[in-house]
Amino acid sequence: MKNKLSNIELLLLDVDGVLTDGSITYSDSGEQIKSFNSKDGLGLRLLMDSGIKVGIITGRKSNALKHRCQNLDITLLFDGVGDKLKALDSITSQTGIALKKMAFAGDDLIDLPVMKKVGISFSVCDASSDVKNHSDIVTRQKGGHGAVREICETILKAKGLWDNILNKYLT
Repeated sequence: MKNKLSNIELLLLDVDGVLTDGSITYSDSGEQIKSFNSKDGLGLRLLMDSGIKVGIITGRKSNALKHRCQNLDITLLFDGVGDKLKALDSITSQTGIALKKMAFAGDDLIDLPVMKKVGISFSVCDASSDVKNHSDIVTRQKGGHGAVREICETILKAKGLWDNILNKYLT
């Protein structure tokens, strides 16, 4: 597994239930409000600063997500997607990265087709049991509560990059 993880060049994420806890709050005006974990954000930033690309494939559109992606400099955003496999094909064409060098993190049935195609599949610990049963790695943390940070650290450690990152903060 470590060998597969060390080859990852692109991490793809679902949003609701992975980057968030799955709750969707609406304001009185009907605007969606999402909460994102700052630890997940730092993990994504560390991953991208280490040369690993990050992308989003999600079924929902939301301005909150667009703002979060802008904040983190994530430009590979596929939102409002009905067929995640088609989005995956577009990502493969755009990036030139082979499927075996991609990882995807999901939490529900709609994520399974992509999870089966990529090199490494992650699910959050509070994912659907069927999704957990079909994933390579299940996080200890829940979606929206540090699961993405855990995924980022797992990839960085497998690539042998974590100690250098940690040392930057210790010196």
